[in-house]
Amino acid sequence: MYKGLKITVVIPCLNEEQGLRQLLSRVPDLVDEVLVVDNASTDGTAEVAEEMGARVVHEVVRGYGRAYKTGLHHARGDVVITLDGDHSYPMDALSYLIEALINSGVGFVNASRFPIQNPQAMSVRNRLGNRVLSLVMSVLYLRWIRDSQSGMWIFYKDALKKMELVSNGMAFSEEIKIEALRHPDIGFWEIPINYSNRVGEEKLQPWRDGWANLVFLFRKRILPRAAPLRGRSREREAS
Repeated sequence: MYKGLKITVVIPCLNEEQGLRQLLSRVPDLVDEVLVVDNASTDGTAEVAEEMGARVVHEVVRGYGRAYKTGLHHARGDVVITLDGDHSYPMDALSYLIEALINSGVGFVNASRFPIQNPQAMSVRNRLGNRVLSLVMSVLYLRWIRDSQSGMWIFYKDALKKMELVSNGMAFSEEIKIEALRHPDIGFWEIPINYSNRVGEEKLQPWRDGWANLVFLFRKRILPRAAPLRGRSREREAS
């Protein structure tokens, strides 16, 4: 509990046994619930999560957005914080981020990895792709977005009631930010964080996922309530 608010951390995982143990060992006392979404892992992800005290829910259909939808549905907190299971996002910065949410006057805060303090934490290719996607999103929605692909967000759970989230893949990350931008009664803000090298195997497929995300941005802008294109089931798996 933090200042009367129940805090839930949601972590989507696909084969993140190695990084997850390190990540969960750093959960601060202010967190009331850690919810790990096991996205059909074939390693010991679920067992590690349970051993470390997390609540595990299972989503057998793989997909980054699919895992998040399942996790957010089960979250019990007033404030939800998301991050990946690869230990790349700063678990020790949660109080700082919650304070940012409380004092910002908005309902959704995006944790931006830019400017990157550790150049080794993200490849040049991924950095360039992120810049392109963030620029396109900024132009389409007339609001400067520094990191459209960040997987760490802090928001009031009630904000989800106002959102229409359709992506089951990697585009979910940009879609949830778009939904916050589109609703003035939610509001959107960004705050910089430290970003570290991931632990474990990288599952992002930059060219395929980058192109799919770019197409999704335009479809979301033109047809905001339209479902993703059929045949896009091979979207990014949960990281």
